[in-house]
Amino acid sequence: MDQLTGVTIEAIDLAAWAPQALEVQAVAFGLTPEEVAVRLHIVGRHARQPGVIAFGAMSGGRLVGFGYGMPNQREHWWSTVIEPYLTAQGYADWLDDVFAVTELHVLPEFQGQGVGSRLIRLLCEGSGLDRSILSAIDAETPARRLYRALGYQDLARAVRFPATDRLYAVMGARLPLRRPGGIA
Repeated sequence: MDQLTGVTIEAIDLAAWAPQALEVQAVAFGLTPEEVAVRLHIVGRHARQPGVIAFGAMSGGRLVGFGYGMPNQREHWWSTVIEPYLTAQGYADWLDDVFAVTELHVLPEFQGQGVGSRLIRLLCEGSGLDRSILSAIDAETPARRLYRALGYQDLARAVRFPATDRLYAVMGARLPLRRPGGIA
């Protein structure tokens, strides 16, 4: 458990907290109710994956941020989509022996306070792996700036996932992640 600016960060049972987590994601990421319904089933499947790690950020008894991830598996849907992009850039080996940060979202009013940084650091520290990989919208967003500050670098850009027009970047980092100010 960790205390940050009135926000407590603790391990959560992903399956039990999935509905609240999807409410946070809907606000933070702009999801429609239909997208939330689809993702709720996906999160339920992910919660049963070996090695899944989940943390929640709580404020006043309410979930205000969450993150989860798991050791990457090449046969997972996400990996099958990004594999050709990584291969084209010479990074296919980033699909093996790597911790995939699957979701990381913080409500807008709690962003910029270190909540996202602490969530992702705890996830990666608990993984027991030497590298981490994630995907983010391929634009200059606060999330991309955070990931870069922690040591993530672009492995592939202009990645297209089915059922969305948004372009994504796949980013990877060696663990442990950098601390603010660039000190590992």
